[in-house]
Amino acid sequence: MVPSNDRDGGNTGNTGNDDKVHYPKVVLVTGACRFLGGYLTARLAQNPLIDTVIAVDAIAPSKDMLRRMGRAEFVRADIRNPFIAKVIRNGDVDTVVHAAAASYAPRSGGSAALKELNVMGAMQLFAACQKAPSVRRVVLKSTSEVYGSSAHDPVMFTEDSSSRRPFREGFAKDSLDIEGYVRALARRRPDIAVTILRLANMIGPAMDTLLSRYLAGPLVPTMLGRDARLQLLHEQDALGALERAAMAGKAGTFNIGADGIIMLSQAIRRAGRIPLPVPGSGVWALDSLRRANKYAEISRDQYAYLSYGRVMDTTRMRTELGFQPKWTTAEAFDDYVRGRGLTPIIDPNRVRSLEGRVIALAQRWGSRNPIPWGGVDRFG
Repeated sequence: MVPSNDRDGGNTGNTGNDDKVHYPKVVLVTGACRFLGGYLTARLAQNPLIDTVIAVDAIAPSKDMLRRMGRAEFVRADIRNPFIAKVIRNGDVDTVVHAAAASYAPRSGGSAALKELNVMGAMQLFAACQKAPSVRRVVLKSTSEVYGSSAHDPVMFTEDSSSRRPFREGFAKDSLDIEGYVRALARRRPDIAVTILRLANMIGPAMDTLLSRYLAGPLVPTMLGRDARLQLLHEQDALGALERAAMAGKAGTFNIGADGIIMLSQAIRRAGRIPLPVPGSGVWALDSLRRANKYAEISRDQYAYLSYGRVMDTTRMRTELGFQPKWTTAEAFDDYVRGRGLTPIIDPNRVRSLEGRVIALAQRWGSRNPIPWGGVDRFG
C-alpha cells in the first residue's frame, strides 16, 4: 500500500530563483523496478514540463508499476552493459537520475554481487553520461550511511563531515566510491550539474528496509546500555527530494532528512514491540531470532547504527535545494506503523500513560520533599 497524496512528497514548488531554472526535457531514471525509481518515474511522467521520461532496469517492473508510469517509456537494460550509452544518446537525454543503488545483496552472490551491481553499474552509467553531449544534469541517490555511526560522532553531520573510521567494505564503502565517480564526472564535464542526495534512513508503509523489518518483529534486540538517535525520512519525502533535484538542477551535496529525532527505545514503544536488551557481542549470536523476525543479517555498519544512530544537519536542503520534508521523523515512523498494520504486542498508549503517571508521581514527590537551599542531594 502506498500512502495517499494528501501530504505527497515535500515541497517541489517554485522558489525565488526558479525563474532562472531550465527544466529538463528528457529524463532517464535507473532502478525502475525498485520503489524509488518506479514511483519517481511515475511522478515525473505526470509533470507537463517534461517531454519524455525513460525508465531503465535490468528486469521489468510489475504490471501495476508499469501502469503507474503512464506515458513513461520503459527500456529493459542493465546499466553495467555499454548499451546504456546508446539509450542515453539515442534518447537525447539531458537529465539522469541514478536511483538504482541497492543496500542489500541479491539472493545469489552476496556482497560481491552487490558491489558488482552498485559500483560497476555506476561507473558504466557515468561513463555513458560523460560521452553524451546532451546530458546536462545528473542526480545521484546516495545515503547518510557514508557518515557511519560511532560513540564519537558529532551532534549532527554536515555535508563536509566524514566517517570517524574508514570503511573497508559494504554498502557505505560502495556509496562513497560511487560519489567519487560522479564527482569525477563533474570535473571532466563541468557543464554537467551533479547533485548528490544523502538520504536519511527511509521508512514508510511501502518500503522494505532493514529498519522496517528490524522493528516489525515481536521482539526487538537492543544493545545493552545504548539508545540510538534516529533521524528518518518518509518514503514520499525521499521521492519529493529526488523530484526536486531533477527539476532544479542545483549542483552540490545535500543531506536529506526529516525534522526531529526519536530514540530507538521510543520507536520500539511507539510500535508496540518488546525490547530485548542484549550485550553488544550477543547480537551476533541472535541468528535464530533474526530469522524469526524476518530481517537480514546485521552487518558491522548496521550494528553500529542500531547502537548509536545518526543525525544530519539539513540546512542546505532547505536553503539551497529549496526542499522541506512534509513529515517529521516521528510522523514518518507513526505512518510506517499505521501503514504496516503492526499489531501491538504492548499497547503504546498504555506505556505512555504509565510513563506519564510515573513522571507525575516523581514531580509530586519532589514538591513534597524539596532539597533545602544549599543542601546536598543524596543522589548527586
